[in-house]
Amino acid sequence: MVGKNCFAIASDRRLGVQLQTVATDFQRVFKIHDKLYIGLSGLATDVQTLYQRLVFRHKLYQLREERDMKPQTFASLVSALLYEKRFGPYFCQPVIAGLGEDNEPFICTMDCIGAKELAKDFVVSGTASESLYGACESMYKPNMEPEELFETVSQALQASVDRDCLSGWGGYVLVVTPTEIQERVIKGRMD
Repeated sequence: MVGKNCFAIASDRRLGVQLQTVATDFQRVFKIHDKLYIGLSGLATDVQTLYQRLVFRHKLYQLREERDMKPQTFASLVSALLYEKRFGPYFCQPVIAGLGEDNEPFICTMDCIGAKELAKDFVVSGTASESLYGACESMYKPNMEPEELFETVSQALQASVDRDCLSGWGGYVLVVTPTEIQERVIKGRMD
């Protein structure tokens, strides 16, 4: 979700195999650099493999260009990486969030073959995406400050994962501004 010169990216912490919970502290939000993060929902092995490949590609870019990748460029990289595996895809739905030039927030999501969906307010993915859309649409306001953005994202995440039996066990919320990064873990009903 986008705020005033900031963004928030959040996920639940449950790792499961169908209805069986395997872990309650699974990481789905990953740092690419200080102003760029990716959230990966989907099959756990594909999440980890795709993240490793993306870190590798970003490091190659840093060596060649001697700068960090812009969020728009990174989104194109992720899209191309997913599309080249379209006949045997990674079962992941990435959410990319970052601060671009002039600290303008950028968010997008894509399907498992790399079709991008750009937005100016919020994007969602995963098993609870239907209820997340409803919660985010009702709670989102433009130009939120970081604290209000954190509260809005936290409330939307908790309200949505409570309605989905395949999500939950608390949440992880990351709010990124041009000057600081705030990480918080939200306790769920089962913690």
